[in-house]
This record gives sequence, C-alpha cells and structure tokens, in this order.
Amino acid sequence: FVDLEITMRRRSLLLGLAAGIPATGGALLWAPGAFARNPHNSYFSLLNESLKREGPGRPVMLIDRDAVNHNVDMIADSVGHKKKYRVVVKSLPSLALLGHVMSRSKTNSLMVFHQPFLNAVAENLPQSDVLLGKPLPVSAARTFYSKLGNRSYDAAKKIQWLIDSPDRLLQYMQLAKDLGVSLKLNIEIDVGLRRGGYSSIEQFNSSLEKTRASGSLVQISGLMGYEPHLTGQKAQLQDKSVQDVLTVYRGFKESLANSGLDYRGMTFNGAGSHTLKIYEKDDTMNDLSAGSAVVMPTDFDTYHLQENRPACFIATPILKRYEGNPFLQDPSKNMERLYYIYGGYWKANIASPPTIGKPIYQSTNQSPITMAADVELDVDDYVFYRPTQSEHVMLQFGDLITVSGGKLEKRWPVFTQTG
Repeated sequence: FVDLEITMRRRSLLLGLAAGIPATGGALLWAPGAFARNPHNSYFSLLNESLKREGPGRPVMLIDRDAVNHNVDMIADSVGHKKKYRVVVKSLPSLALLGHVMSRSKTNSLMVFHQPFLNAVAENLPQSDVLLGKPLPVSAARTFYSKLGNRSYDAAKKIQWLIDSPDRLLQYMQLAKDLGVSLKLNIEIDVGLRRGGYSSIEQFNSSLEKTRASGSLVQISGLMGYEPHLTGQKAQLQDKSVQDVLTVYRGFKESLANSGLDYRGMTFNGAGSHTLKIYEKDDTMNDLSAGSAVVMPTDFDTYHLQENRPACFIATPILKRYEGNPFLQDPSKNMERLYYIYGGYWKANIASPPTIGKPIYQSTNQSPITMAADVELDVDDYVFYRPTQSEHVMLQFGDLITVSGGKLEKRWPVFTQTG
C-alpha cells in the first residue's frame, strides 16, 4: 500500500511537471526518465556544479534572470500600452530586482504593503509612483513620515494611501492636519472578495463629501478593487463572475463622475498575477498589478500563467549521506537512501531531484530526505526547491543570487522586515 501511494504521488508529480512548465530556452525543466543515476537534468546539473565551485556553502535563493525577463515581457504584453503595469513589491522584495523589472517593463509604478519597504522605496526609488496595497494603520503612516530621510521626496505626489472605511478616512484626514501635509487617498472597494473595502455607494458618496470639505488636505486619487476569488475559475472576460466584478467597479467610477470629480487622471487599480490576463480587452481598470508572476513560485502555476517560467529556486547543499535507511527496517522503494540537507522546512517543494520518498520529519536545521538507491548525489551536491510563494520566503536567505545559463552572476540584497 505504501509503495503504491509513493508511486502514484511520484507519477502525479512527474505528469504535472512535464505538462508544460518550460525552462529557459524552451526545454522542460523536468522530464520523466531524466533522473536515474544522475538525478539532475542539464539545467540543474549546471547550477549544481556552479554552486559547488562558487556558492557560499549554505542555502541560497537563486533568481533565473532569463526566465524573469521572459515573464516580465509576458506581463507587459498582457497589460498593453494603454494601462499601467504596477509591480508588487512584497513579492519581489529586493531593490535590485525591482529596478530590473521596472526597467525591463518600462514602468515606474509600484504597489507596497509594508512601512519599512515604503521607506526604502522612498529613499532608493524616489521616481516611483506608489500605491499602498493594503490599508496601513495610521500609526504606520506616521512612522513613515518620521523616518523619511530624503527631505526632497515629494510624498504628497508620489504616494497613494489606501482607505478602506469611513473611520480610516477620518484618521488619515487628521494625520494630514497634524503633520501639515497633503495626502492622496485611493479608495479600496469590495468587488466580491469580501475582505473589506467600501461596499456601499451611499457610504462612498458620504466619504467623498468629507474629503471635499477638507479643502486641499486630502485628495481622492482613484479606486482599488482586488479580485483573487476569480483565481481558480479559469475565468474569462465574458464570464459572469468577471462581469460581476466589473459591474461593481463601474458603479463606483460612475459615482466619482457624478460627484463632479475629474477622474481622467486617476488610478483605477485591480487584478494580480493570477487574473491580470483576463482584462486584456477591457478598460474598466487602467492600472494592473503583478509580482509573483515575475518569479513563478508554485502557488502561481495557474490557468492564466501557463506560459510563464519558474524563475526562483532555493538551492541547498547535502551535508550527510547514508546507505540504507536507519528509520525503516524494510524501506520501501525510493526510500532506500537517506540524505540530510542544510536547513529545510521552507514553504517550498523539491524541484530536483523530485520528491521520491516521504519526508521522515521536518527540520529547519538539517532536514532528512529519502531517495532511491540508484539516485546518485553526494555530500556537497545541491538539492533544488521551488518556493510555494516568493513573499517572505525570499527574505530568508540573504542576498538573492542571479543566474543565467547555469552560471552564478550577481548578488541582489533583499529588504529588511524592520526599519
């Protein structure tokens, strides 16, 4: 029974991976029958040898620059020239990586979710147009201003703070008065996610009245409607679920117009990596966000991203190798050899060699992984993982290491969580 379960899991993994996750140059990263005595295919074999020669001897996060370029081009083509592509910072938490993506896609628009990241962007990417991706506590906004070292940075023009309720609106209006600054406020609307934001047009209109009464302290800069609930539906523009989202969005835009505000230059943001492609032929939103689609962690192997390529990998060296399996008296096939890797227990799945045996236990120090007796890896060889997500996981390994053609290139520092 155990053998059958392991065989079926391995078969499902191989079929899923072979179903079309293309690598740099158009070849498959994984293919059935490619493991045998050399468990790494040519792609990972090159990385393995490069890391053994030049790597730091610890777990690292690799960024395949060629795959990133391919993915950025796919995103930019999907957004088109009439809309803005807004790069999601939490999914690409490195100034160098952000700069590369912004340059490649010819955008200066960012979406930021964390106050320390916002301060880093203000200091290092002052040309960027920033939209907050979630409503920050007003104390976080105060912290931003208190830590703003670049006194020439024009936050009043460069940042749109996200407002999700009448109460938060009043807090930010008071902040503007207390600090003597002008604030641009983007209004979060509930387009079906049911995770907060304005859901009532009447409530929205009342808030518009309050902002008009504030004089020049606050200015409405647009709307943000996030709709990841469409992700698992293979949704198309004509589908009712999508049209329901757009109907709600258009209703709030109409209220803006009826209020007398000129919204031609406003930011109407929506989408995300999973859903951005849906809106290629729709102009309700003029500002579309994506971050994870640039590097493609496994959670983003979804319908609208089938042509994107995996571009981020955790690589970790093998510390120990055991013939046989001391944990099992009669080990099943594919669990006959035991390895211990450096670190582990990440939000990630083994990419090469593929997961062959069940994990014995998880450890952040030295994780044991089991393989078949004919899988030949040795101490100091590397095991490769694909993260399930990029946000937060990318912050666990120090500098990102870029690769191209199997060769290690540059080190790109990541953000710090505090500051």
